[in-house]
Amino acid sequence: MKRRKFIQSLTLGGGIVASSGVSSMVYGTPESARQYNADIVIYGGTSAAVTAAVQAKKMGKSAIIVSPDKHLGGMTSGGLGFTDTGNKTVIGGLARTFYHRVYLHYDKPESWRWQRKEDYGNKGQGTPAVDGENRTMWIFEPHAAEKVFEDFVKENNIQVLRNEWLDREKGVTMKNGRIAAIRTLSGNVYAGKMFIDASYEGDLMAAAKVKYVVGRESADTYNEKWAGVVAGVFHHGHYFKKNIDPYKMPGNPSSGLLPRISAEPPGINGAGDNKVQAYCYRMCLSKHPGNIAPYTEPTGYDPYQYELLARVFQAGWDELFQKFDPIPNLKTDTNNHGPFSADNIGMNYAYPDASYSLRKQIIEEHKNYQKGLMYFMATDPRIPREVQDEFNAWGLAKDEFADNDNWPQQLYVREARRMVGQSVMTEHEILGIKAVTDSIGMGSYTLDSHNIQRYVTPEGYAQNEGDFGVHVPKPYSISYQSIIPKENECGNLLAPVCLSSSHVAYGSIRMEPVFMILAESAATAAANAIDNRISVQKVNYGELKRQLLKQDQRLG
Repeated sequence: MKRRKFIQSLTLGGGIVASSGVSSMVYGTPESARQYNADIVIYGGTSAAVTAAVQAKKMGKSAIIVSPDKHLGGMTSGGLGFTDTGNKTVIGGLARTFYHRVYLHYDKPESWRWQRKEDYGNKGQGTPAVDGENRTMWIFEPHAAEKVFEDFVKENNIQVLRNEWLDREKGVTMKNGRIAAIRTLSGNVYAGKMFIDASYEGDLMAAAKVKYVVGRESADTYNEKWAGVVAGVFHHGHYFKKNIDPYKMPGNPSSGLLPRISAEPPGINGAGDNKVQAYCYRMCLSKHPGNIAPYTEPTGYDPYQYELLARVFQAGWDELFQKFDPIPNLKTDTNNHGPFSADNIGMNYAYPDASYSLRKQIIEEHKNYQKGLMYFMATDPRIPREVQDEFNAWGLAKDEFADNDNWPQQLYVREARRMVGQSVMTEHEILGIKAVTDSIGMGSYTLDSHNIQRYVTPEGYAQNEGDFGVHVPKPYSISYQSIIPKENECGNLLAPVCLSSSHVAYGSIRMEPVFMILAESAATAAANAIDNRISVQKVNYGELKRQLLKQDQRLG
């Protein structure tokens, strides 16, 4: 199915509005609706949401989490257990506390059900999984991460309202340039002095009419080398290294293109667009015979959707297992890898601004695509036998995501909306070319974007575009001004996840430890604004800095 036809099809039919794990969303009746009040109202169920709430309570403020999700933790508890740490020395505060709690979990013998601790290889992403000296652990199973977040909530007596979806059309009440309250589709109202949007999508920010962007800026927008279209840039292994014919009948363009290849050219290098880097699910696989759920045929399975992958294997590709990254108990955090992979390239462009109904359909398409990909590799005779045999030694981990057929609840929304706030983080700050003077935390990860388009080259072969990975020479500071909107737009909102950043810079900032760091600083700033009865834009950075340093935030 061509991309355009797919998006058109998603706009038809309507249906119940939902995300994974949500069965219905309807307006509540006046009799069922309730009003809640808190100093700080946090929207989202991510790792950032929990961290912000914990810090709010530590600052002596009441806090409430309004979560669309049933499970807390977002991607951190949703399969991304092979943490993108970068330089772990810049991870402080509550984020480091989280990884210390993970360490304590795996220090218990009963946490090693399927594997002996001494047999675990201690492999992390650029760092050992276990840092015994600092009593932190950076690699973990999904259920272990979720337990830490639930413990945080319980210990700090944080009220969490789950399955609560913001009314994005008319659910934000503004008064004198500030959010007075938000209303969810259940009819519940949440009034507060400060609001934090900790969602991956930036729905509260957008509903409050704060300016934002979706997609890629042009190279001219912020004078960035890696901005816009980057056709011919191959920094990772996620491209077609050999010439792969894209046509239904090889060598015959008039026969049409195989599925999941765009007929449109990629555009001129450096040009901006509204396209978004690919999403996927971070699957938790197991190879312990007692803990394997087999791959099953998904609804509407069509093996022809994966014909391009069959041709990649036929061309001799042999890198399938490179991103079966090990986590404890003989499990993996399985990410995308290769030119045709779990990354569902080009099928998410509408997602950031889509209605709940359309998002639901995009989510389901991603789920069925990836489940179908697993089933194809497990069963199709065109997969090399030695690859298929090794692949079938794995399966979904039976003891993870038990209420969702062992499938992650959270789609990896790598990038959606990005605020255009008081200041915009660009590659110049990330690469150390331009200094930040109001740091609220640090990042260190590579500038990293996944593919955005799959197209046909002028020579007539399949190719991907949008993937780059640029070394960051040293840790960098993130500006307070990047998590707050312009004062004339909203005076009491902070956005530590969909912060003000270019697409290029967001490629490094968008890591889960950084989201936790920024969320803690956002809650600290919100408490300061409450105490001084000022807008978030008027917070005195000197005061904020002193408080953050007391919290062991690393500011550079």
